[in-house]
Amino acid sequence: MASGVVPQISLIMGPCAGGAVYSPAMTDFIFMVEDSSYMFVTGPEVVKTVTHETVSAEELGGASAHTGRSGVADRAFENDIEALAQARRFIDFLPASNREAVPYRPSGDSPDRCLNALATLIPDNPNTPYDMKELILGVVDDGDFFEIQPNFAANIVVGFGRMEGRTVGLVANQPMVLAGCLDIASSIKAARFVRFCDAFNIPIVTFVDVPGFLPGTSQEWGGIIKHGAKLLYAYAEATVPKVTVITRKAYGGAYDVMSSKHLRGDVNFAWPSAEIAVMGPKGAVEIIFRQDRSHPEKIAARTEEYREKFANPFVAAHRGFIDDVIAPEDTRRRVCRSLAMLKDKKLDNPWRKHGNIPL
Repeated sequence: MASGVVPQISLIMGPCAGGAVYSPAMTDFIFMVEDSSYMFVTGPEVVKTVTHETVSAEELGGASAHTGRSGVADRAFENDIEALAQARRFIDFLPASNREAVPYRPSGDSPDRCLNALATLIPDNPNTPYDMKELILGVVDDGDFFEIQPNFAANIVVGFGRMEGRTVGLVANQPMVLAGCLDIASSIKAARFVRFCDAFNIPIVTFVDVPGFLPGTSQEWGGIIKHGAKLLYAYAEATVPKVTVITRKAYGGAYDVMSSKHLRGDVNFAWPSAEIAVMGPKGAVEIIFRQDRSHPEKIAARTEEYREKFANPFVAAHRGFIDDVIAPEDTRRRVCRSLAMLKDKKLDNPWRKHGNIPL
């Protein structure tokens, strides 16, 4: 009954086994302590008896297992003292209940601060990765960012920061991991985070650089259609202010899913380096002009033509899907202005007992 009413955080500071694990599992966030806390439904002895696997408590349900492999826990800390200190820091970002406004912490960090370093963040080669966390740390107040699940589904980054002293939730594709593609794990991770932000009136800022959904039989057979729909559902359902910045690639269905105008995004910006299209220029040209595949020079010319015509933010802006094309160094100022404009946003979804999210 408290879910979505007050934030709930569990600190696992010792063994937690059997049915007891479902108490923290239903809370919003779980923090663990390295080498001293464990979570599992059935312990190593039962596992050995039933499946004949030999596994230690740490391997089966330790902090590294749940923060890196299962995604059950959100953060792991070195010792009890650090866990308690970080929990205090974390609570500082959250409102006391769903009726409260987000906390305000005065900051001397000007909302008009120019981010000159971002002018060179995007590499010239569109296939070269860069660290999206540089953008996040540059944009938020005082570089203070509390990341959630940093070691799980690292191809998407989620966490809390402040803009002009007020808490915001940040969601960003990470080109350093899987080229920033969305997959099953990252879709679930981001969807849960977006729904938490929406439940507690925390505005959502989304940074987009996504070449698509990760292809492959393991993803399709694993249910990427349904799991990817969780993120789409979460963004579509959210009524909090939503500001989106497309930094580089935003292709196909993955463009849609990442807080696009089509999912009721309030303010959608793009950098001049943004490529908004159904798919990448080379892939599109090889399908459209299939007959020219045996002529590399023709494909190259067509690819360049496609890139100039479609792989830029101005076509999308012309159609109203992008509100403005902004300079990278101006990102903090424009996002802060947008959040200030949306401060009193009021949007009600149709009455219902509850929706049926594709779990």
